[in-house]
Amino acid sequence: MRLLVFLTAFLISNSSFSQNYYLYVAAESDDMVSLLRFDGSELIEEERFEVGVMPTEIEGPHGITVDPNGKYWYLSLAHGSPYGTLTKYSTETNKPISSTKLGLFPATMQISEATGLLYCVNFNLHGEMKPSTVSVVDPEIMVEIKQITTGAMPHGSRISPDGLYQYSVAMMSGELFEIDAITLKVKRKLNLEKMNMMSSGNHQMNSNHQMGGNHSMKMSHSMVQPTWVIPHPSKKLAYIAGNGSDEIIEVNLDDWVITNRINVGKGPYNVEISPNGKYLVATLKGEGSTGIWDLEDLSISKVLKNTTKVSHGIAISPDSKYAFISVEGIGGEPGKVDVINLKDMSLESSVNVGKQAGGIAFWKISD
Repeated sequence: MRLLVFLTAFLISNSSFSQNYYLYVAAESDDMVSLLRFDGSELIEEERFEVGVMPTEIEGPHGITVDPNGKYWYLSLAHGSPYGTLTKYSTETNKPISSTKLGLFPATMQISEATGLLYCVNFNLHGEMKPSTVSVVDPEIMVEIKQITTGAMPHGSRISPDGLYQYSVAMMSGELFEIDAITLKVKRKLNLEKMNMMSSGNHQMNSNHQMGGNHSMKMSHSMVQPTWVIPHPSKKLAYIAGNGSDEIIEVNLDDWVITNRINVGKGPYNVEISPNGKYLVATLKGEGSTGIWDLEDLSISKVLKNTTKVSHGIAISPDSKYAFISVEGIGGEPGKVDVINLKDMSLESSVNVGKQAGGIAFWKISD
């Protein structure tokens, strides 16, 4: 009997180590995407494959996402003539299926489980600073059905947990945008600049408003320079990376006001929340680190130095155990992906990938 209990306990204790975590990461300066596998102790590059259609030019794979069913992954190629593209790949073969043109410098994206549509921001690095757009694509037939005008240099496209709203931030105009995922119209926008904070509290003044103004108005240069937004998985809150102001901004989505500003390290770039709602993870791009916060009191739990410079993207496993961090590197050195154990707040493993590792997306967990 004791032997049976021992064997059962042994099998249970070791079953977690049999799980494999799979993810994709794009290398923007190499026109490469890597498929990675983490077995609980070591991160391994399973495959590396070329992307793009212009062999003599760097097309800049930037944003990457996997559909909710895990059958396809999607990649934005930022550089084009002049417009960038979105390409659909099979997760079974990692071969391209079809592509469609988007806007200028398409970047981050996500698919809504409620509508089945893909929403991709067009970052628009070209020309004068002016409002850009969010492309809405039917991923089944790979057709762009609409472009929705938002702010200057939109980034950090993320969908609400119920799939009904798309959020993005405009880096140069310093705004948060909420798009109704069904009507495909901007519902609200919020000015994120510090001058709009009330001196007696953390609420924004009456400059917040419903959309309907003049999109062609002259844009001001944001001091906050927001680069990412992530809605909380269970609360009506969103968290924004203030890349220019070295802060994380908390927004109450019911009242549509700023409720907190958290001073962090230099240049926060991407922010994600663990699916269990316990941790907020942010890449601190300016110092090559990753910060982890306990969302119960927003006290910083730990800042970990990444294995090379210029920390970029974040993908968190669905079981909330691990955060996978893409790190660009500098010069001709390879990019990296680091694995952080969220329970132990420790760096578990790292692997080299292509140059300027950026967009990163979780695929699946398998035994």
